[in-house]
Amino acid sequence: MVRIGLDVGEARIGVAVSDELGLVASPRTVIHSRGWGSDIARVGELASEVGAGEIVVGLPVNMNGTLGPAAARVEDFCCRLRERVSIPVVTWDERLSTAQASRVLIQADLSRKRRRDVVDKTAAAIILQAYLDNLASRS
Repeated sequence: MVRIGLDVGEARIGVAVSDELGLVASPRTVIHSRGWGSDIARVGELASEVGAGEIVVGLPVNMNGTLGPAAARVEDFCCRLRERVSIPVVTWDERLSTAQASRVLIQADLSRKRRRDVVDKTAAAIILQAYLDNLASRS
C-alpha cells in the first residue's frame, strides 16, 4: 500500500510518499500553506494522484513526551483532514525529524538556500520511514 507522510508546519507542509511495498519513503514535494482548506484539498489531491491508502502525519511531541500547542495544531489539522479524505489518517511521533533532516542535508553539502527548499519534504520522508520501519518490525 502506498502511504503519504506529512510534516505539517505553519508555513509549509512537507510531503513524502512510500513505494507500494511500504519499504521506502521518498521526499515528494512541499505545499506552501495558503490556509488549511486549500492545504487539505491539495493533500487530498496528492493522495488520489499516488493512490495512497493511508496518510501519516508527524505529531510534534515535546522531548518530555507531552503535547504542546504545536501538537494541538497538528491534531486539529488531522481532524479536518479526516473529514475530507476517505482513507485513514494516523499520527506518528516526529521528535527531532526536522533536526535529523537538517543534519542529513548538511552532510550532503547542500547550500543553506537549497536546504531550506528541501528540509520539509526530507523531514516528511524521515517521519514516514520511521512509521514504515515500525510496521515492518511488527510483522
